Amino acid sequence: MFDFAQTRVIRTEPFLFDFGVGLVVGTMVATHLGWRPVEAVVAGDQCLTFDGGLQVVTAVSRRTVKTKGAAADPLTWPLVVPVGALGNREELMLLPEQAVLIESDTAEQVFGDPFALIPAAALDGLRGVYRKPPAAEIEVVTLHFSQDEIVYANVGALFYCPVQTDLLAEPTVPAYEALSMDDAELLVHFLKQEDAGQVAYGQATRAFRLAA
Repeated sequence: MFDFAQTRVIRTEPFLFDFGVGLVVGTMVATHLGWRPVEAVVAGDQCLTFDGGLQVVTAVSRRTVKTKGAAADPLTWPLVVPVGALGNREELMLLPEQAVLIESDTAEQVFGDPFALIPAAALDGLRGVYRKPPAAEIEVVTLHFSQDEIVYANVGALFYCPVQTDLLAEPTVPAYEALSMDDAELLVHFLKQEDAGQVAYGQATRAFRLAA
């Protein structure tokens, strides 16, 4: 039914996210019933996760993002991910703050793990990913689990889904952490070199040390 492998994820620096986190409607996610649009998933369904296998969805948040004024600032535009750029079999649209799991030889050399979680905004320019002026409204769905999870979407893409939080409860330590925007952009820079067969891992390690 599914075509992917499971491994671990790197944990580095806390990632601060806001209203812009979630999957755009139409994104296909891996569930116990097969691939389904994220907007069709309800609490009680199970989704296939990166580290935990099938996990029960405890809640689903759905909201409409009003984009009035966003077109004036390209940094707020969603990103279009061409087929194959992240292992996806269909074109994807991502909000800039959505955390995405990528695989990189540079990440393994620098952090000791080939997987890194980065904000989608850092992907701009990688493998044809580009920003697109938003529609007037974007429907966004966030899946919640009993703990933070990373879910499979459009076959090979991997996206972070945060645990549902209670504002009155004690804050919890995130199960996953993502690179800062600066480190994410630096990693993507070297990932482009990897794709071109030109990466120098010693140079990458030094660059991250200087950026620390």
